[in-house]
Amino acid sequence: MRQNWAELLFLHWSWAPSLVQQSLPRGLTVDTFEGQAWIGLVPFYMQRVRPRFCPAVPGLSDFLEVNVRTYVHDERGRPGVWFYSLDCNQWLAVKLARSFFHLPYEHATQQAGKTADGWIDYTTQRAGQAQVSRYRYRAAVDGQVAELGTREFFLLERYRLYAHQKSSEQLWSGQVAHAPYQFTAAEVTTYDAHLLKLAGFDPGARAPDHHCAARMVAVDIFPLRRI
Repeated sequence: MRQNWAELLFLHWSWAPSLVQQSLPRGLTVDTFEGQAWIGLVPFYMQRVRPRFCPAVPGLSDFLEVNVRTYVHDERGRPGVWFYSLDCNQWLAVKLARSFFHLPYEHATQQAGKTADGWIDYTTQRAGQAQVSRYRYRAAVDGQVAELGTREFFLLERYRLYAHQKSSEQLWSGQVAHAPYQFTAAEVTTYDAHLLKLAGFDPGARAPDHHCAARMVAVDIFPLRRI
């Protein structure tokens, strides 16, 4: 699959590794930076989603997504992302991702717009939930590539995802390829942690321990393989 990820906001809370480990399937180990696990909440735009060598389809290829995630490695030591949820406003994407990628996609009502001065106003409401979550943020103009060994590199530069098929208790892995993120500082005036709470992680009144933004990357996602 090919797609673009755009207007990304990364909100991250540090967490006790032992608590995150309890939430993971067998075969995955929580990854840590300076002794802490990290739970991320990432709203962004999915653009031009299509199979390789196929054109984008108006009305199907552009939609919104918010994911809740942590960082892990498998028994071979390969670092990657573990998703607790991926809320999306494109019903076909939800159906395909659940069926073929074994990912916990959720139907949601979502809207997003960008002002002339760069502010993103993004709302999401998961099907069956009363609460509407809102994120209002703006990226700085200039971006930079994360340096190896930094917290930004640990959080952003992940090129593998993991998924779990509950019916067979099978663990799957898929590679992701894109140029390094050009990340930047983000101004964030509005956010909430409701989706973290639904995933079993309640930060209470604690603000994110780290936040940043990234403009756009073109992405190739390769087929999942059994581990």
